[in-house]
Amino acid sequence: MDEVEQQQLEVLWPGGHSTIGRVDIGTGVEDLAGKTIAFVSDYAFRAEEMFALIEAELASRHHGMRFVPASTFGDVHGHNEPEVIAAMPGKLRAEKVDAVVVGVGA
Repeated sequence: MDEVEQQQLEVLWPGGHSTIGRVDIGTGVEDLAGKTIAFVSDYAFRAEEMFALIEAELASRHHGMRFVPASTFGDVHGHNEPEVIAAMPGKLRAEKVDAVVVGVGA
């Protein structure tokens, strides 16, 4: 039986290297009862329909929730996206939002 010749090959990863540092994510909201939940949308793929379903389900599970509609914030993927995103932190604070639902759809 012949010995198998070992080769060392260089491997390239097509995904490239990350250009941003690690971001620490805060802890989740443990109990949603009495919390304020905001919806943030790009108004694509039946977002408003999905938000209505999510809101109804959350409200049925957690007493006293308050919901802030996506219209409060504007279209996060529209023609004025930079302005909408820049205004987001202030609006979230003004509404005393505890958690955000964003990115539902396809």
